[in-house]
Amino acid sequence: MKVYGLPMSTATRSVLTTLAEKGQEAELVVVDLTKGEQKSPAYMEHHPFGVIPAFEDDDGFKLYESRAIIRYLDRKLPGPSLTPSDVHAYARMEQFISVEQCYFSPSAMKVIWERLFKKVMGGGTPDEARISEGLQGVERVFGIIEPVLGKQQYLAGDGFSLAEVTWMPYMDFFVAAGGAELVGKYPNVAAWWERVRSRPSWKKVTGA
Repeated sequence: MKVYGLPMSTATRSVLTTLAEKGQEAELVVVDLTKGEQKSPAYMEHHPFGVIPAFEDDDGFKLYESRAIIRYLDRKLPGPSLTPSDVHAYARMEQFISVEQCYFSPSAMKVIWERLFKKVMGGGTPDEARISEGLQGVERVFGIIEPVLGKQQYLAGDGFSLAEVTWMPYMDFFVAAGGAELVGKYPNVAAWWERVRSRPSWKKVTGA
């Protein structure tokens, strides 16, 4: 198996975390974004939209889009299932994957970009208005999941699922971008984050 991406990429980390949770390994083929390799004809045979990650199975099967890849890996590979068998828990998993994609990550990325990525890329002074907008969006999401996590250990229910896998990379960068204080305002969210970031899979992926 091959994963085309970057170790620091949020979407690549979701795929690598899924593999680690399943106890599996894949070759990480680094795609150098600074050289525009993601737009090269060779790479775009793997991902026609020219972004990362992309996946290639041992039988030559190719797949792109991280959320599709992690569902495929969970269904195909041996190891503990990351998809609940209970229909209600399954629905909650899918719901919170959508919440992450539509509401949490877009807001968190405003903060992450302005406070972390812009600095690394020499993009100038952080836009405080954009940061404020991002923090407000994240706080709205935290306010919604706080009571949910007061009733259950994980987003889908009592078991770790693909919902956590999609949230973890963005939560990690958000905290690194100064979001820890906001996380701490929501004790159930903070306890959940401590549980998931302590998992061996995440430590393996991040080198923590």
